[in-house]
Amino acid sequence: MRCVGVALGLVLAATVAGHAQAMSEFPFGKELFLDVRPMKGSKRIPIIEVSENGAAAIDLWCNSVQAQLVVLNDTVTVMTGPQTNRACPPERARGDQDIIDALAQVTRWRREGDSVLLIGGARTLRFRLPTN
Repeated sequence: MRCVGVALGLVLAATVAGHAQAMSEFPFGKELFLDVRPMKGSKRIPIIEVSENGAAAIDLWCNSVQAQLVVLNDTVTVMTGPQTNRACPPERARGDQDIIDALAQVTRWRREGDSVLLIGGARTLRFRLPTN
């Protein structure tokens, strides 16, 4: 009986340790959805799709941009390239630029449940991980 208790304890400890490690690793290979409502007249919200090597495709409110994320422990740098040049309503163009500016200031990240926070400057961007 004692053997069963020890075995269950080890399984529980491994599960908790695995969960803690997953919560401390950046979610490479995932899509991150900005935790906001769509702008009026649109269903689109900004999404970052991060590959395993840190290359990222960022769909903004109107345009898109390629980027590279460099992650080391709890630090992150987001380097964006040129964005597409779609005709955008002024509020979406401003929203695109606001997100690009905020991403340029990001210096740290952390996980909170199913969310990833990109932290830096005067703004923290909260992204949701898909739960399906």
